[in-house]
Amino acid sequence: QVQLQESGPGLVKPSQTLSLTCTVSGGSITTSGSYWSWIRQPPGKGLEWMGFIAYRGSTYYSPSLKSHTSISRDTSKNQFSLQLTSVTPEDTAVYYCARGYNYQYDYWGKGTLVTVSS
Repeated sequence: QVQLQESGPGLVKPSQTLSLTCTVSGGSITTSGSYWSWIRQPPGKGLEWMGFIAYRGSTYYSPSLKSHTSISRDTSKNQFSLQLTSVTPEDTAVYYCARGYNYQYDYWGKGTLVTVSS
């Protein structure tokens, strides 16, 4: 059973960088065919796909977020991370990490609320 756990600060000031880490257990982030994503849900809104890092390390981002989003990984720790620069209150959301495999997201973290406020 693959498990994902998000971690990081729950409060970030405007214009700063939001950094989150997803720790994966029960499976490897280098498993062939897998891709490891960040997805967020602002309060009262739907899910927004942000991007992913594939099992070989290549990255893909939402066009609307690409300019200030970065996803990286640490294979030795089986973790992948999100950095979102120059945040605004509109970046307040529950942030989820999830595993994509065979064209579906089959495992999700529980999500972590990040509030952008001064």
